[in-house]
Amino acid sequence: MPESTHAVPAAGGAEDRATYAYANKIGRIVFLSLEDVAGEDNMRAILSAARLHDRLEKQPPNDFERGFAFDELGRMQRALVELYGPLAGRRLARRMGRVSFRLGARDLRPVLGVADLVFRILPLRTRLRVGFEVLAQMFERFSDQSVELEENEEYFRWVMTRCGVCWGRRSDGPCCDLMVGLLQEAVRWLSGGAQFFIEESSCIAAGESTCTILIGKQPVVGGEPGED
Repeated sequence: MPESTHAVPAAGGAEDRATYAYANKIGRIVFLSLEDVAGEDNMRAILSAARLHDRLEKQPPNDFERGFAFDELGRMQRALVELYGPLAGRRLARRMGRVSFRLGARDLRPVLGVADLVFRILPLRTRLRVGFEVLAQMFERFSDQSVELEENEEYFRWVMTRCGVCWGRRSDGPCCDLMVGLLQEAVRWLSGGAQFFIEESSCIAAGESTCTILIGKQPVVGGEPGED
């Protein structure tokens, strides 16, 4: 999946590119996940390739100010593909997403008011729906990322009309692998270890109007039956 090194003009112009951001706490989780999957030395190489030299020594603080720009995350994700190639870069991004969810679930759970027991007593499909709603609310509350939840008989649809993962990127196909990995780990946690079909079907970086990730409603490996 070749990816251009040239930024894509973002809707809203240069001012929006500079101001759309995640809370610093989310940015810190992203940096911790990158260090976890790539190691400290490789992380420095990735940040250098992403032209994020100021982040080499000054990572986002652990607060809720929106100071981690979409453009930073987009450049970081593009650097993974440039340095490691499309396949390995995508695998690293998905691993980052899975680690990010684990770190975020631990760090943000008290803020979101999520209780394990509440999820465990719900039927699986309802548990997934409620979990996606809580996760979407987290992004709406602590970032400028815009998420809409849809569903049909076969899939839940995680629809991002404004996406920081592919911000400023141009790709021949879907490239929001960090978010795919995050949702993979979210579903694994919500379902008690089951695996589900999860793939991105459209991407703004590939010229589509939304970044849409499909999550199957029936587990493919392990877990509980999906019927309410």
